[in-house]
Amino acid sequence: MISQFQAGYHHFKIGKIEVIALSDGTLPIPADKLLTNVRTGEVASRLAHTYQGTDVEASINAFLIKAGDRLIMVDAGTGELYGPTLNKLGASLKGAGDKPEQITDILITHIHTDHTGGLMDGHRMVFPNATLHVEQKEIDYWLNPNRRKQAPESMKKYFDEASAKVQPYVDAGKVKPFSGETLLFPEIRSIPAAGHTPGHTLYSLESQGEKLVFWGDLLHVAEVQLPRPDITIVFDVDPKAAAATRKKVLANAVKEGYWIAGDHVSFPGVGHVQVDGDGYRWIPMTYINDYYERSK
Repeated sequence: MISQFQAGYHHFKIGKIEVIALSDGTLPIPADKLLTNVRTGEVASRLAHTYQGTDVEASINAFLIKAGDRLIMVDAGTGELYGPTLNKLGASLKGAGDKPEQITDILITHIHTDHTGGLMDGHRMVFPNATLHVEQKEIDYWLNPNRRKQAPESMKKYFDEASAKVQPYVDAGKVKPFSGETLLFPEIRSIPAAGHTPGHTLYSLESQGEKLVFWGDLLHVAEVQLPRPDITIVFDVDPKAAAATRKKVLANAVKEGYWIAGDHVSFPGVGHVQVDGDGYRWIPMTYINDYYERSK
């Protein structure tokens, strides 16, 4: 059975701060061909256990934080790059009651274009009033012509797409780089999480004793990588570092018990993790209707 309803946005609060999960759509990915460091048949077996085939519908999520007079997005979707089932972020944002030109800041977890493709529509900036906050290591890697020259032919298009989508903001003076753990706003801090890419970054939001950590691409197929965090994916720039980072973050998430927002966890992608045997399992946020009535 395939649901044809597009759930575009989902409101919730962390302390006093409103957060909205935004869907850019979903994309079928061949998990058995993309996941690495796995035993033969393991991906199919684990997915069958969750009533899925190996072509997994991967969610592409972004998030909007309403912090005082700032509208802060975490990542920016795919734009036109990945086909007709995606590029729904603008409609989701509009459905939630906001417009792209109102966004003041965008926190980029990393420059892979399923997270930055929505920044540009051709030569037009989709978020003309936003400042991008990006780890300096990401800029140094993806926007470096020498890195592109050194990359295999199959990878060069990712450098080209990064340049097309992020460089215009750099040229317009709308990129504010940071390095390492940095307090970006009173409630928001960056957390280094290298491995998937050199400057892959998580972001923590804290308010009134509650904490939410935006995970970016810490994992791609939760049903497989939570039970076995050492399983990697072909898109990892440094698979060993990516696995080590995932194990460290998962252990800390259980220890602290904070909320998690994942870019590729089934929409809205918000929940907790718990220890389950030698691995972990996902506990999704409970759905609550009448958000506005209950948040008064």
